[in-house]
Formats: sequence, structure tokens, C-alpha cells
Amino acid sequence: MRWVHAYPGPVTRDDAARAGPAAAAAVLPHVAQAPAVIVLDLDTRRVVHANTAAAELTGGPLPLPADVGVWGDAAGLTDMAGRRMADPGSPLWLVAAGVPVVGEPVTVSGGSADAQEAAADGTLLWVTGFGLAAAGEGPAVPPGLAARLERRALVVLLRLTGTEQGERRRLEMLRDRALVATDVSFSITDPQLPDNPLVWVNPSFSTLTGYSREEVVGRNCRFLQGPNSDPATVRRVHDALDHRQPVTEVLLNYRRDGTAFWNQVSISPVFDGAGRLVNFVGVQSDVTERVVVEQERRAALAEAEEARGQLRLLADATSQMTGALGVGDACERLAGSLVPALADLCAVDLLDRPGAGAPQRVAVAARDRADGERLRYLAALRGYRTGDGSRTGDVLAGEHALLEPEVPEQGRDRYPDDAPAAAVYDELRLRSAMVVPVRARGRVLGTLTLLTQHPFGRRYSQRDLHLVTDIAGRAGITVDNARLYEVEHAAAVTLQRSLLPAVSDVAGVQVAARYLVGVDGNQVGGDWYDALDLPDGALGLAVGDVVGHDLGAAAAMGQLRGVLRSYAWDGGAPGSVLDRCDQLVQGLEMAAMATAVYARVEPPDVSGERLLRYANAGHPAPLLLRPDGELVRLDENRSPMIGAVRSLGRRAGPGRAEAEVRCPAGSLLILYTDGLTDVVGEDADARTELLERTVAGLAPGTDAETAVERVLAVCRVPWQRDDVALLAVRLDG
Repeated sequence: MRWVHAYPGPVTRDDAARAGPAAAAAVLPHVAQAPAVIVLDLDTRRVVHANTAAAELTGGPLPLPADVGVWGDAAGLTDMAGRRMADPGSPLWLVAAGVPVVGEPVTVSGGSADAQEAAADGTLLWVTGFGLAAAGEGPAVPPGLAARLERRALVVLLRLTGTEQGERRRLEMLRDRALVATDVSFSITDPQLPDNPLVWVNPSFSTLTGYSREEVVGRNCRFLQGPNSDPATVRRVHDALDHRQPVTEVLLNYRRDGTAFWNQVSISPVFDGAGRLVNFVGVQSDVTERVVVEQERRAALAEAEEARGQLRLLADATSQMTGALGVGDACERLAGSLVPALADLCAVDLLDRPGAGAPQRVAVAARDRADGERLRYLAALRGYRTGDGSRTGDVLAGEHALLEPEVPEQGRDRYPDDAPAAAVYDELRLRSAMVVPVRARGRVLGTLTLLTQHPFGRRYSQRDLHLVTDIAGRAGITVDNARLYEVEHAAAVTLQRSLLPAVSDVAGVQVAARYLVGVDGNQVGGDWYDALDLPDGALGLAVGDVVGHDLGAAAAMGQLRGVLRSYAWDGGAPGSVLDRCDQLVQGLEMAAMATAVYARVEPPDVSGERLLRYANAGHPAPLLLRPDGELVRLDENRSPMIGAVRSLGRRAGPGRAEAEVRCPAGSLLILYTDGLTDVVGEDADARTELLERTVAGLAPGTDAETAVERVLAVCRVPWQRDDVALLAVRLDG
């Protein structure tokens, strides 16, 4: 709604000068819709465009541009005082000079034949005009008017018939009646009176508000405000009036019958010729439908954004739990994903046995760490149990989820018989709560508790409960699967650890070993190492890797290690030991395939040297570091992996070839699995060279433990995915 300047009485030329382009713009739409409208476009006191109706008035198209005086003479126009349009103070002259004219009458008294004919009919024209590029509105025509003539203006002339005495007064009455009869609500206040009361309203004001003119005149219009009117909006309106500035605001107002409506209020100050404030003119419009539609649109957008946020939260919580390595990790990730996105505090409680017993608080997340500790302490104080009659106990027993949009503010109201718990409750400043069962396969595994805190915590609703119930359902499946995995995993770890030997020193020999788990958390694999103090005084050394990283691989590793130890204990040669293992694996289908190295170190001779014999079934070559610093790669006579030639049947011809090398006293032997050299994203040959340089760089006399630590410090990577078995043996005299 644009500002308009309305006047309770007749509009004079001075009034028009003070009114400004906004008033002319407000009147213009009504005039432009009338029949026989004459439209002129002025530029620097020249008519640069005239419509067809204007051409008819001048007796045909007049060469343009033409001075406003020339055009006015051609149209035979004079004002009510008989002045030509070229005279200063005439309506067209004022518009061309940048002064808005609102409803000024002119007569058609000469000019063209059409104009004279119109004059004979007693035609009057009602002139409305304003500058198209006015710099602003002011109380009067500013000094230096000639400097402001360079501007464009629009003039509209409306034909009015009738020449009876008092025509000018009739036009003034028409303007007054237009203000009264219009559907737009107008009001005028008098700031010179105490409290700036209403002094005039039109009937549309009464129709809009339900108050009669007699009920409102003399009162400040604040009586339209009510309990839900926005104080900030009211304050902005008052500030604008205090500073004599126009203002437009949308405000919740109340009709006489108490019904509310959204009122777009536009208020403009009115000044007299001396620049004194004389009135405020207000225009009121019922925009309830528009505001309601906008509010519904915003509500729909907010609801859509909330739905998108919930989907993001659900996806994030699911992703967090999916990447967990165990039950505890999954619960901690879940709680962390819900704070602060959905809660100020979150706790996950799990039962040892589904549907029975007391839960354990396995995860807590909080905005404030101290509040998280208080929440843990509160659970310990309350000692919830399945079916104990408490709210949480009922949920654990399989009851429906608990939603409390508003929890008691005082701890004594929550726990009247438990002072310590009430004290902790008060410190938590809780506002709203949800307790949802964590279910899987029809059983309650625990609860998911979400809490908000005063003063800024949200108030939970049914929509929040639906979302959390969905999250809890996914959490239940994750927890149940993790528990099943942990049971299997624990059995496999126990099996694997029982199969890995506790390495002890043999006379004249130092032995050190390490078994490293890959970062995927799988502590079950097919890697193994072994060191045997054989009955004949020799030392048997083995390292191998069964294909696979699961319980089956661990079981196959245990079987293969047991078979190899048995054949080695009988004193078999390395090649024979691996051949017999291969035959047994294929015959009993113990494993798919495996790599292995078996070495037999004989007792030292009189010079202190030891004879090392070995056979390699597709395994990375062991390394021998002599006391003089020479590094020897034990890669002679390599043979296929165990189980690799199964499709060809039993091996024909001689068994696996073996090699031998003499080891002076002080030699260091390194055996390892490919988890140390085969790293995802890195070159295996470069990794092998790094390992060899590291071993070759060991100082003379380095013991087995130091050698193991040094190799791991240099060659191990943080993102190790595969398991690693590493065995170091120092052969002294």
C-alpha cells in the first residue's frame, strides 16, 4: 500500500504542491480508468508525448515536442482564474516545474474547433500530474525552482461535464466523497491534540474495525491493539511518528467484537506551508488472507526442512552405528550423533539378558560433560530394573515408549522419596524427555533416553518420538548383530591365542615374536609363527599364512600348525615336512591354500656355526643378517603354496626342494608374513626393500627383542589392514 496524503477539506493548489508525487500516484489509478482520459508526457516543460485523446483536443496531432504553453493554447486550456497554461502557477506549468498537482480543474475555452466544441458543451478537465523522477517530498516548493526543471512528468486530464455556478466547489466535493466512498480505510489524527487522537475516519474504517465514527473520534488508535499484538511492531510505529516519518507495518489488530485480523497500516505525516506538522493520515488494509497464506507457506517450508533434517539425522545415526567396531562403540556413536542435533542429553542402557535384569548405562552424551556425569550418577542412584514400576523399568519390560513433553521442574516432585536423586535432578535442569525401547528380533535389549534442558531445550512432540523410535529400532539391530559378532569373535580370539605359542629362549638362541592385528578390528586370521625346541637338539622355526580372515581361516591355521609341528617333531627335513602338510591338507580338505616357511637350525659345530636348512611354499623370503653386516635373502628353491596344485592330484616325483646356509654365531634371522610388505596403496617391492634396509641397518650384536621393535617402528603403518606375524631369532654360539 503506497502512502497517500488525504485532506478532510477542499484541496487547494498549495495543498497539491505540498502533497508530493505519492499523493498524485494514489489518485492517478482512479482517474486513469475513467473514459476519455488525456495523457501527456512532459520533459523540461515540453510535451514530448500525447495520446489519441490529447490529439483530439488539439484538433489533430500537434508537432512534438511542444512547449506546455503552446500545447495548452492549442487545446484552449485555461485555469479557473482564466490563466493560460504558459503562465506560472497554472496546473501544467506547476507539473512541468516538478510540483505535483492533485485534482486541479481547468476549462476548455478556445483552441481548435474540437476544443471550442467541447467548450460549448461546458467541458471541464480535472488535472492530475506528478514528476516521474522526483527526488523527494517536501512541505512546499523549494527555492531555486528553475534548477529543478530538468525532470520528466506525467499529466492526466479527465473530462468532467457541467458548467453550472459553483463547479469548482462541486469538484472539491467529489474528492471528499471519493475519500468517503472508497473501499480503502482512511483515518486522520491530530498530533497537536493530547495523545494524537483520531479526528476523522471514513465509513470503510468502521466497516473494517466494527467501531462507529462516534466511538473512535477523540481516541488514540491503539485501542485496536490486543494481547497478541507484537510490541516490537508497535514500537517501530511509535518511533516513526515521533520522528515525523512515514511508516508501513503489518500488525495484529482486533475488531470491536474481539476477532483478530492482520492490518497493514500505512501512516504519513502532513505538513502545512510553513513546514509544521498538522496531521497524520493513515490507510488501513485487511491483509489477513495474505498473511495466513504466507504463514502457511512458511510453515510448509519449515515442515519440509524439518523432515529433511530428520532424514539427515536418521542417515547420520545409521552411518555412525554401521561403522562401529562393537556394542559399546555403536552405542557411543549413536548417543554422540543425537547430541546436540536432537537432545541436550542422551543415554543408552543395555540389559545383559533381553527383557530381564538391571540395565547397564553403556553410553552417555551431553552438551556439558559435567551433566553427562550427573546423568550417569542419577542412573546409579535410581537402580532401574526391568518391571520395577518406574517409567524406565516399564519401558525395559516391553511397554510402549515414554514421551514427556514437560517434565516436573523440581526434583522433589519427580523423586519425593529420594533426596539424593532429587538433588541431581535439579542440577540437570530438565525440560522434556523421551525413553524408547531398543528392540531387536522381538526382544527388548535396552532403552534409548533423550532429554532437553532449560532454558533453551526443545519441547518433544509425537513427531520426535516417531523419529527416535525409528532410530532405536536400527540401533537394536546394530547392537544385536554386534553382540552376535562379539560372541563369535571371542571364541575365535580364544582359539587363535591358544594356538600361538609362548616363545621362550632356547639355549644359545634368542627368540622374539609379535602378532599385530589389522585396523579393521578383526583379531582372527590365518597368520601364525612357531619355534620348536626339537628332541634332537635342533631348533624348528615356522611362519605361515592361511588364505582368509575369518574363523575358518583361524581354525585351518590351527590344524595346519598342529600338523606341521607333528611332522617337525619327528625330525623330518624341511621339504618333507611341507610336502606331508600339503598332502594332508588336500586329503582332508583342511584349508583352501596357505603359504609357509619351515626352517631347521642344527646345533652349533665346534666353530660355533649352525647349519640352517629351509623350504619355502610360496611365502615371503626370510632374511639372514650375518655378524659382519651382510644381508642374505633366503629365497632359493621356492615351491608352490600348500594346496595350490590340488587340481593336479597328488604330487609326482621328488618332494619340495630345500636349501641350506651356514650361520656364524651372532647371526640374526627374520621371518614374517606379507602383512608387513603388502600394504594397500603402496608398492610391495618398495616395502620389501624398506624392510631389508631396516634389517641391514641393525647394529652388530642387536638382540632379538630390539630387532623386532626396530622393524615394527620403521615398517608398520597406522592403517595396517592385514595381520602381521613377525619372528626374530638370534643365533649365538
